[in-house]
Amino acid sequence: MTATKKDPVVVVLQMSGGNDYFNTVIPYADPRYMDNRPAVGVNTERVIKLNDKIGFHPEMGSFKNLYDQGNVAIIHGVGYHNAPRSHFRSMDIWHTCEPDKLGTEGWLGRAAREIDPNKENVVTAVSFGPSLPRALVLPGVPVSCVDDLDNFGMLTGITEDQQRNKIIDRFSRLYSPTIGSGFVMDYLGQTGLDSLAAADILKVAPEKYSSNVEYPDTTLARKLKGIAQIHTADLGTRIFYCDHGSFDSHSNQVGMHDKLWKDVSEGVEAFFDDLKEHGAGDNVIMLMFSEFGRRVHDNGSGTDHGAAGVSFMLGQNIKGGEYGEYPSTAPEDLEQGDLVPSTDFRGVYSTILEDWMGLDANPLVGGVFEKPKFI
Repeated sequence: MTATKKDPVVVVLQMSGGNDYFNTVIPYADPRYMDNRPAVGVNTERVIKLNDKIGFHPEMGSFKNLYDQGNVAIIHGVGYHNAPRSHFRSMDIWHTCEPDKLGTEGWLGRAAREIDPNKENVVTAVSFGPSLPRALVLPGVPVSCVDDLDNFGMLTGITEDQQRNKIIDRFSRLYSPTIGSGFVMDYLGQTGLDSLAAADILKVAPEKYSSNVEYPDTTLARKLKGIAQIHTADLGTRIFYCDHGSFDSHSNQVGMHDKLWKDVSEGVEAFFDDLKEHGAGDNVIMLMFSEFGRRVHDNGSGTDHGAAGVSFMLGQNIKGGEYGEYPSTAPEDLEQGDLVPSTDFRGVYSTILEDWMGLDANPLVGGVFEKPKFI
């Protein structure tokens, strides 16, 4: 009997707010590290060492377990030239692949259109959270936005309308000031009914699901569990999206960053353990990214907006290890006090789109970029 090849699936975990690259993948052997981090630096003995140069944040033990299995790729120095160091603008660039102008089409929205051009499956793309990410926005492309899967599609009409209206209101408030209310309302008008139709499909996922994996009691873990429920229900979803944060650590970073990475590490490990238990992890990869890193020198309590960051790719089909070089920390090599990007984020997307999803990346990311070979 011929085995049926599973369709490739991508999960995106957005670490909103600007994750501190310097305190996530720590260059502990570089003397400039502690020189620049007198307030928030992680002592060498606490670093989870990967080799004689770098290590993970001490709360990334669960993440290290996945790394040791060969299922985590560390992509150094990810970003783009002339970073504006603005949350909204930088995230907009990551979502639309338009660094030089204001984009309106999300890169994953374009991918979803290529995957399902005739809109045969309204749950091709599913986002978890209270708002629609720009990465998935493309007029005519349905995206199911789920705030709470346990209740999604099983609510009274009034409550369901309230949940839908909250999502629509947040989307409108986020994006109308920059891309215009006309585009926002056109998008909602074209996609709203398709998206609502997803409720009847997705409601079966929790009913079909059982697992021996215990997820942490965190917001992120609940999102990841919801993704696992939908994926294991074989509903044909090819793109999942969720976020966590905020990683905007201007002050009180010690403790705050610890908690964030504890939640991320434990939630992600539980997610992949769950997929493994169900025999459902062989066609799933995960991208973890943040809109930028933080300033090299701390501000006495935290860190300010920076440029180059780190991205991670996870999954059974990922070739684990390091990709690219850690940006130089020498003062003369910094740009406005920041690490300089060495890997264009659109190259990371291109690897995902071409080498995993089987799509032509050029029209989806707006050009040809060097691809890290993590697949």
